[in-house]
Amino acid sequence: MTISREKLLAELNKDLEWEYAAAIQYVQHASTMTGAKFDSIRKELLIHAQQEMQHAVLLSDHIDFLGGVPTIDVEKREISPDSVEMLRQDLAGEDNAITRYRQRITQAEALKEYGLRRVLEDILVQEEEHKRDIANALAY
Repeated sequence: MTISREKLLAELNKDLEWEYAAAIQYVQHASTMTGAKFDSIRKELLIHAQQEMQHAVLLSDHIDFLGGVPTIDVEKREISPDSVEMLRQDLAGEDNAITRYRQRITQAEALKEYGLRRVLEDILVQEEEHKRDIANALAY
């Protein structure tokens, strides 16, 4: 795989936009979800929101280290009045993150950015955990 540092920085900034969006979406969903059956996942979504912001900090630090400027833009957020639909939206977001981070790991490896690769692998592990939590709540 061939990738330029500039392309990697652009992709990392897009990942950063998605991390901001995920944190916002999780907070909104946790606050507006209704029904006793969602009590435990609501608490978990707030933990996810904090972890997504930690991901944003890690990405920002690496973008800066690689010579870029971390974005302040935020990607699209999803809302719904239906609690199950909120969880489906969150699951789709995690699927997107998992796909993006798998690509980013390959790109970091191609540029011999091994420290970045390691950070991305750690983020990927958490995103996979988030997916499992949400899928479990949806009884998938």
